[in-house]
Amino acid sequence: MDTRKLISTPFTSSSTADDVLRGVDLTGVRAIVTGASSGLGTETARALAAAGAEVTLAVRNTTAGDVAAETIERSTGSIRPRVVRLDLADRASVTRFVEAWGGPLHLLINNAGVVTGGLERTQEGWELQFATHHLGHFALATGLHHAMARGAADRDGARIVSVSSTAHMRSGIDFDDLHFERRGYDPQIAYARSKTANSLFAVEATRLWASDGIVANAVNPGGIATGLQRNFTPEQKASLDAAEAAGVFTYKTVEQGAATSVVAAVAPEFAHSGGHYLDDAQEAYTVPDDADLAQHPHGVKEWALDPATAERLWNVSTGLLRG
Repeated sequence: MDTRKLISTPFTSSSTADDVLRGVDLTGVRAIVTGASSGLGTETARALAAAGAEVTLAVRNTTAGDVAAETIERSTGSIRPRVVRLDLADRASVTRFVEAWGGPLHLLINNAGVVTGGLERTQEGWELQFATHHLGHFALATGLHHAMARGAADRDGARIVSVSSTAHMRSGIDFDDLHFERRGYDPQIAYARSKTANSLFAVEATRLWASDGIVANAVNPGGIATGLQRNFTPEQKASLDAAEAAGVFTYKTVEQGAATSVVAAVAPEFAHSGGHYLDDAQEAYTVPDDADLAQHPHGVKEWALDPATAERLWNVSTGLLRG
């Protein structure tokens, strides 16, 4: 069990994104939010825009993104967010997005997510959930590294928020079978691995880039009813219901779920401190890899923060994207 003093903030599980941003002026801050055409992403983008940030909605469906941008503009009175197409499962799409980006970047919110009911692969043969949640966001962040370094230089730091999940507690990374080429496919385990990868990314990105003024933190937004659940199989729905009944989580509103992402993005406590996993707007305590999820619903497993595993995953990911 983690016994060191954890980073805390004034916010709680019931805080909203607007609570976190009350009194915060983000004028001049340039932010990208992936998956911002609905749910958690839209709310995160709305809150940042309401505080004055210049927000880009990086979305696969630009029609839905335009609707979200219009809603944000109407509800906040802020400048309409830009909408740019980004398919994280398509390397060419990520490359186009990165090449089209101009100027500094201060906040990168890696929020986009997908849930599959069965095995789906990218054109490279990569398992879709891992490819979307980790490899796509990895390519985006590394491609925008120089823009974030510029942003860090002109605003005393830049931040990456990597949206993970309590699901990470189900599985570490299986480097021998990243894409389910040897074992039978389990969509819940695949999702869990990808969420562990999201946390490990924050660990290694901070180690490599803190000297550039860039820090990354992983967040668990909590249980939120969003469009992700539409692809759940009956087994996945039953597992979710059982977890809720066991007290592993209680549902939050989208506004409450976005709060932890916004804490990682703007709270002074995390301005220069990265490689952490946040839950309910606080740094989570670490538990052993064999810990039971039901007994530690707000913890983070050691395998999701292990520096050696994080470095190995970074190197493997770099090799995959160069291949």
